[in-house]
Amino acid sequence: MTAEELRERIPLNELVFSASRSGGPGGQNVNKVNTRVELRFDVRNTFHLNDTEKEKIFLLLRKRINSDGVLIITSQSERTQFMNKKKSEEKFFSLLAAALTDKPGRKLTQPTSASKKERLEKKKIRSHVKRLRRDADLMEE
Repeated sequence: MTAEELRERIPLNELVFSASRSGGPGGQNVNKVNTRVELRFDVRNTFHLNDTEKEKIFLLLRKRINSDGVLIITSQSERTQFMNKKKSEEKFFSLLAAALTDKPGRKLTQPTSASKKERLEKKKIRSHVKRLRRDADLMEE
């Protein structure tokens, strides 16, 4: 599923934005302007995602979801509230798209002949080192 498909499915009125003062460097502008934007999306109570999609989101984005089932995304990298709002919106749709996209399974392959040779060579070297240690232990006794 792509971010564009999710934009069509999930209306923007389900996204709740709030602004606050941003932290970090930036001089006087940081201290007086609310540029940090926090996006909240109630995953548990949305009607635009089915139950299996909600389960996937809860499983893969659990660190960003609070105990009430609300997904929280913040953005404070830009200087304006408008740009941070756009950035948090893009981040939201890309995270959901990544969570809802099924990953292809790994194809099993056979080891190459070069990798087999390399592994056997390392085993020979290791056994030689251990044999040298064993002989040294016998000489000490």
